[in-house]
Amino acid sequence: MQILIVEDELLLAKGLQKMLLKMEPGAQICGITQSVEETVQWLKENSAPDLVMMDIELADGQRSDIFKEIKLDVPVIFTTAYDEFAIKAFKVNSIDYLLKPIKENELRNALDKFRRGGSVQQFISINDLLKKVEELSKPPGYRNRFLVKQGQKMMSIDISDVAYIFSENKSTFLRTSQNQKYIIDMPLDVLEKELPPQQFFRANRQYIVTVKSVVSIHGWFNQKLKVELRPEANEHIIISRDKANDFRAWMGE
Repeated sequence: MQILIVEDELLLAKGLQKMLLKMEPGAQICGITQSVEETVQWLKENSAPDLVMMDIELADGQRSDIFKEIKLDVPVIFTTAYDEFAIKAFKVNSIDYLLKPIKENELRNALDKFRRGGSVQQFISINDLLKKVEELSKPPGYRNRFLVKQGQKMMSIDISDVAYIFSENKSTFLRTSQNQKYIIDMPLDVLEKELPPQQFFRANRQYIVTVKSVVSIHGWFNQKLKVELRPEANEHIIISRDKANDFRAWMGE
C-alpha cells in the first residue's frame, strides 16, 4: 500500500508515519508534503498513491486548491482539529475523518474501512466533502477569532493564524504565525476555556500554545519537558511533570 501524507506540521506527520507503519508493516510512505503547492507538485511528478492522509487545514491555502489543479481518484482520510461533531457528520458519508491528536484505534478502524472499501467509489466525492468543510463553522462555545488593535485601527485575527498566547508584565498578548504581536484584554484563565482544546494547550501559567507552533520537544529536569516554539518565544517553555503525559498525548503520541 502506497500512502501519501499531507500535513504542514512535520512533527505530526512523523508521528502519523510511525503509527501507520506500526499498523501496516507492508505499507510504504511514498511522500510527505507540507503545503498545497508542494502537494500539487508531488502529485504531478509521481504515480497516484493508494491512499492519502490529508490535514484539512493547510496553512498556505484551501485544500480544494489541490484538486482544482490535479485530478486525484483515490480515497482520502482527512485529519483535523475540528471538534467531534464534525467527525460524526462526515462518517455517515463513508469516509473517515480523524480528530487530532489521532488515536491508534481510530486510525486502525480507518485503515480497515479503506481495505474493505477497495475503491474511491466507496468514498464521498472529494469536492463535495471539501465544500462541506469550507462551510463548517467552529463548534458552539469556542472562540474562533480575536478583535485586536493595530494603531488606531481594529482588525480580526482568526484563531488559525495564532501561534501562541502568553502573559507578560500582567498583560496578555497574542503572537501570530507571522510573528506579529497584539495585546488582548483577557486573562489566560478565561481564554483557556474559550479555545478549542484540540488546537490549544495550556503549557504553563504564562503560555497557551498551538500544535503548529511547536517546533521540538526535549526532556527536561525532573521529568519535565522543554518546548521550542515558532515564532521563537522570549523564554523557555517548560511543561510540568504533571502535564507532560497530557501534552505528549495532545501532540499525537
